[in-house]
Amino acid sequence: MNLTIEDLLGIHQKLIMDPVHGGIPLLSHEVKIVDHPLFQRLRFICQNDILSLVFPGATHSRFLHSIGVMHVGGRMFKAMIENSLKQKAKNHKTGVSTETLEAISYFNQIVRSACLLHDVGHSSFSHQFNRTPTIKEALAKPERFEKLWQNINFNKIYPRQPTALEHEHFSVRAAWQILNDIPEEDLNLSINDILSLMETTEVEPSQTFTQHAKALWLLIQPSNNNSTDKSISNEEKTPPPKFAKKLQHVLASIVSGELDADRADYMLRDGFHSSVTIGGFNLDHLLSNLHFGWCPQTNWFGLAISEKGLSALEDFVYSRHQMYRQVYAHKTAQGFDWLLRAAIDEVMQQEQVFSFVDQCLNDILRFKHLTDSYFWEAFRQYADIHHQSYSHCILDRIKMHHIATKENLSTEEENHYLAFFAKENHCKQTQLVSSSITARFTRIKEGFNDIKVLVSDHQHKTQTLRIISSTSQFFGKFTDERITHFYLDPTSIQ
Repeated sequence: MNLTIEDLLGIHQKLIMDPVHGGIPLLSHEVKIVDHPLFQRLRFICQNDILSLVFPGATHSRFLHSIGVMHVGGRMFKAMIENSLKQKAKNHKTGVSTETLEAISYFNQIVRSACLLHDVGHSSFSHQFNRTPTIKEALAKPERFEKLWQNINFNKIYPRQPTALEHEHFSVRAAWQILNDIPEEDLNLSINDILSLMETTEVEPSQTFTQHAKALWLLIQPSNNNSTDKSISNEEKTPPPKFAKKLQHVLASIVSGELDADRADYMLRDGFHSSVTIGGFNLDHLLSNLHFGWCPQTNWFGLAISEKGLSALEDFVYSRHQMYRQVYAHKTAQGFDWLLRAAIDEVMQQEQVFSFVDQCLNDILRFKHLTDSYFWEAFRQYADIHHQSYSHCILDRIKMHHIATKENLSTEEENHYLAFFAKENHCKQTQLVSSSITARFTRIKEGFNDIKVLVSDHQHKTQTLRIISSTSQFFGKFTDERITHFYLDPTSIQ
């Protein structure tokens, strides 16, 4: 790609006003992505399925969340570049080549594009759609993947075909369609390089990616602090083995990883719209401490966080865990989620509904019709005929009668409690239901190697990379928790 003054100044074509991040600028090709019908459908998919039945403000869409993720992802990448420039200045090495500037611009754009498209494959009601038994069965059809990619060579994207499809597979397919519908002269990016940063793909870095990776190495490689020579040696110019692949992995972790733009945005956004404070953390402090990390002794290259930024990472992880416990796993919210899945299963028994959904899952151009609105109308039509139905419960906001909450139960223990609660409430066991959700904490445990801590020795002016668990004991104090709520089935007591 040729670097232009617009790239250097970050000139945007449009500005979207966002209640969480303020003004979010969009580049010209990003406007074309957002304007595509497959992306516009995200306006009609709620970010938190039907959480608004409990937290009325949580009506925000996947559309705005995706734009927010793009914004945060771009900020994360630029923060890492800025910290590399600061380190270069400390070592009295100034000046960046045109090739490196072009590389920065290219990687910034593919990171932002991948972030923007990361959720474009979400179906109606987001995650609850995929958790519905009838839908899970439909997605597991052996011919589904081939039909979705019919007449398209997908071997460079998926060398191995998936057996069952998740929303990430639809995101990749929808992203491929959107990007291919943009004229080549307007995109000026490798489509496969964008897709390589998205979940489920196995894409090798393109020649363009590899070239830019070499140019970026000149900026982010650690300098010899003891050297008085301001020039760069040939040895320093040479990136480590498989550097392009390692860089691809780091950029992909910005889109989806333990410290990613997706989680950063949805925690701030969901907390804001739910009017709770537990999803908050200091994004600015976190970003200011992000670095590219390279250890020549072990050939490790990855995301690094400075020691003073560890507290921000701890807040980030703990806030997410608390959002799961206090908001997503709220007993009333989980009851409505169970009702929603039951209502989807209910209407999917109708031949016309099943046929429509099946066609949408086979054809990405029809996929744009699969929104929350379609199922709300299906619920209304079903409830109009079947008054004692799950569709009726959802439409009339009939809450599940909550009996108890337990944590970390085995399947055997869960069945035991169902029998026990049936006896306690003088009802049949078939009149009781349970709904479970895992309150995620983090994969950052002993031996976690994707992110390391950058520790500075100011006396000797050196920096070393350490495993997080050897620097902070915080992440070992908590684990994932499976929260199970027990309810009376509302259709059995009407």
